Amino acid sequence: MLRDRKAAFVDLSAGTVDVLPIPMELRQRFLGGRGIDMYLLYNLVGPDVDPLGPQNVFLVSAGLLTGTPAPAAARTHVAGKSPLTGLIGSANMGGFFGPELRFAGFDHLIIRGKADKPSYLWVHNGEIEIREAGNIWGTDSLEAQELIRRELGDPDIKVLTIGAAGESLVRFANVRTGPKNAAGRTGMGALMGSKNLKAIAVRGTLPIPIADPEGALEYHKELIDFIQSSKYAEIMGKWGTMFIYDVTNSTGLVRTRNFQSNQLPDSEELECEGIEHYSTGVTACFGCTMHCRHKYLLKEGAWKGRYCEGPEYTTLGAFGTEVGSNRLHKALEGNYLVNKHGLDTLETGSMIAWAMELNEKGLLPKELLGDLNLEWGNMEAVLRLVEDIAYRRGLGDVLADGPRLAIQRLGPETAYYNIQIKGMSNLHSDERPTPALALGIATATRGADHLRSRPAVDLYHLPEAVLDEIYGKNGMTSDYREYRGKPWMVFWQECLYALVDALGICKFQTVFLSPNMPKWKEYAKLLEKVVGLNFTEEQLMEIGERIYNLERMFLIREGIRRKDDNLPERYFQEPTPAGLEAVKGKVIDRSKFEHMLDEYYELHGWDQEGKPLPATLARLGLQEEPSGMFKPQGWAG
Repeated sequence: MLRDRKAAFVDLSAGTVDVLPIPMELRQRFLGGRGIDMYLLYNLVGPDVDPLGPQNVFLVSAGLLTGTPAPAAARTHVAGKSPLTGLIGSANMGGFFGPELRFAGFDHLIIRGKADKPSYLWVHNGEIEIREAGNIWGTDSLEAQELIRRELGDPDIKVLTIGAAGESLVRFANVRTGPKNAAGRTGMGALMGSKNLKAIAVRGTLPIPIADPEGALEYHKELIDFIQSSKYAEIMGKWGTMFIYDVTNSTGLVRTRNFQSNQLPDSEELECEGIEHYSTGVTACFGCTMHCRHKYLLKEGAWKGRYCEGPEYTTLGAFGTEVGSNRLHKALEGNYLVNKHGLDTLETGSMIAWAMELNEKGLLPKELLGDLNLEWGNMEAVLRLVEDIAYRRGLGDVLADGPRLAIQRLGPETAYYNIQIKGMSNLHSDERPTPALALGIATATRGADHLRSRPAVDLYHLPEAVLDEIYGKNGMTSDYREYRGKPWMVFWQECLYALVDALGICKFQTVFLSPNMPKWKEYAKLLEKVVGLNFTEEQLMEIGERIYNLERMFLIREGIRRKDDNLPERYFQEPTPAGLEAVKGKVIDRSKFEHMLDEYYELHGWDQEGKPLPATLARLGLQEEPSGMFKPQGWAG
């Protein structure tokens, strides 16, 4: 059953494709999706590899449960060495591409080299062709998908592609599929562009064998009923992640005007009810009952009548709070533009907000500004700068390189104002009042990150007995401002998120934004029913830990140490000026943060510099890595 699942190793320089079965040993240790991708990344890409060079690999995978009777199992993972950070490149998206890849006979695509001309891959029922993309190169990420479907004569083809930003090697270009889905973080679109790879098209009609078809369907229905019975599912199905804005802004947990405040006044228009004026309905990813995204039409301006989906909570930060705007339509236009051009919404908004604060403080060279008026809330300038970034024009060319390289170009005095960790910008959240979330972004393996380890339920003031039950450990505190117990929360969430990324399940349907969602026990039963693998809850947590430790090994090999598991200095220096009394005047206490970091390292079995100890590697079976067990002949690591 699982032994028949395949991976394809594609060398664009040589024009060759090698197809190999996925070893069961690899399945047992890493499952699939992000797990096997991280194994391949560590084994195939050494520290001397240029992220934009031909020896970097571009990894595309479906999770082990993607496309099967498992709730919200639709995720696609992409990976490589990040052009943005030079560290781990890893991003995850929903939609329909991942299931279609599995129906086409492949769980993993491993792509290296560089095509000598613009190309795309055509993957269909066990076959892979490298085809010319000369007529598609230069089109946006929405047009490219339609052109490929027309060329291949099948409207059901699913396409993964890049837009202008990927072609321009913007270091935070994303990878897109469908009208909305984006593998946004770490610049995987630039990696595709560096390989002259415009797109991957997939179509498949092959079956995915199920270990216990009747049992899997029955259990799937049981889990769907459980998920849909929660208040959270009802809210997500009505508003999507926009609902988070109402709570975080009213509390005072959002970055405003880059990092100058933690609340945006008079911004009711950005609250979730505002989307009703534009929405034509809701939609969902493959096999999902939550329907968490709105379909909408732009009603005015240069892009009037254009169709889009969303927006996510992140969009309201990127084109709302961070740039000092309270206009929903402008945020929807921004959402459309980043999707069209293939840009990471979060990184785009953060870099523009940084530039706006630098301009306010007189730290931007006038020759770079030209006639751009970068005053807070000037959305015409913001939207123009989005396109300048995508095409690398003027100031946009500087911002297109991401935090580290842009700081080098603009001068060290600009670094203080850039809200980034390990070279990646943070979400528009403000973690100064929330130590658990602060520790999570400081230590996350991709850089500043809300999707690697975020214990968002810490914000809900749940009874401590409930938290103890969720996290399987006594001594949790229901006060999100406390430091006690937070390292265990972050560690636990890291393991869970690594697992669901390996399974191909959406984080919105695990313990992330709601405690009443599936976790270890449910995933163990799903694996038994769907693929016939038997794991205990403890073994699944260990798989998540193994994946996370392998990512840490990659970081250590690239030179990351304790000093890099840190927060922007402003978190320690500038108290929060706004919000509820509970969050006003907050900074992260440096000594308590360092104590949390010590405890976090100890939980992981790492030394004081954050390096996994030999005993930890032996316990997780990582002591022989890179093992090189899975690659074709001639694919050196």
